[in-house]
Amino acid sequence: MPGQPSDWYIRHGDGYLTTQQIAWEIGAAGSGLFLYVPADFPFNVSIPWWALPVFSRHDPRYLRAAALHDYALHRLGWGRVSAAAPFSEALRADGVSRVRRLAMVLAVTIHKWR
Repeated sequence: MPGQPSDWYIRHGDGYLTTQQIAWEIGAAGSGLFLYVPADFPFNVSIPWWALPVFSRHDPRYLRAAALHDYALHRLGWGRVSAAAPFSEALRADGVSRVRRLAMVLAVTIHKWR
């Protein structure tokens, strides 16, 4: 819930730090495939300067998705499209609207496109 204190992250400098492991099931429920983000993993919510009036990097609804995305991208070496899938699903599960989610998924998918 937005504005609620969390038991899995803390503020850490300009970003956040996981305080416990996050487990996210990939694909359909019961798939048995999980993405695990370990405790003590630093992550952030990067938002282009021009989108800051609309998106807050400290909105709790974005944080789990950001942790999953950053871990998959930077620690596991997933590509941007692959890392965007759990990002999108976590945003949906945490109540982010379809339009806002689409904008955010497009942003993480095309950022630094090569």
